[in-house]
Amino acid sequence: MNAAVDVEPSARDRRLARYAAAAIAASLIEAAIPSPLPGVKPGLANIVILIVLARHGWRDAAWVSVLRVIAGSLLAGQFLAPGFFLAATGAVTSLAVLGALQTLPWRWLGPVGRSVAAAFAHIGGQLVLARLWLVPHDGLFNLAPVFFAAALVFGIVNGVVADRLLRDNAA
Repeated sequence: MNAAVDVEPSARDRRLARYAAAAIAASLIEAAIPSPLPGVKPGLANIVILIVLARHGWRDAAWVSVLRVIAGSLLAGQFLAPGFFLAATGAVTSLAVLGALQTLPWRWLGPVGRSVAAAFAHIGGQLVLARLWLVPHDGLFNLAPVFFAAALVFGIVNGVVADRLLRDNAA
């Protein structure tokens, strides 16, 4: 006899689903924006990750990030393609850095500083994976200054937006 099990999602489950949906939507919008250089994207979903990190902690931010990478790649038709692995590597390295920075008070290193650190970790992880797997030549690292400059600019912009959203919704 098979009895249906009624599982009620918790308030946390619902909250994570809403944040993940926002991050996935941001990723899909970003995927539609043409890029002058492959791999240079604004990282709009990182704004959501920073907000979750500030409000709910690293574990919830990690869940939202993982859900964004998997669901976003499925919806974009990129699951298990090289872009998926690059996105996953970037997400894991940026989450590792954000986790390490959690020991610092937010008043010392706020959303902008954390965003820039995560952006640098993200692109650094992607460059290492691309070098080890996709482009087995050190010439790839000649593009590093361009990628890190983009990481700096987008890290600052995303951090400022996240900070503004956190301040606006704090009142």
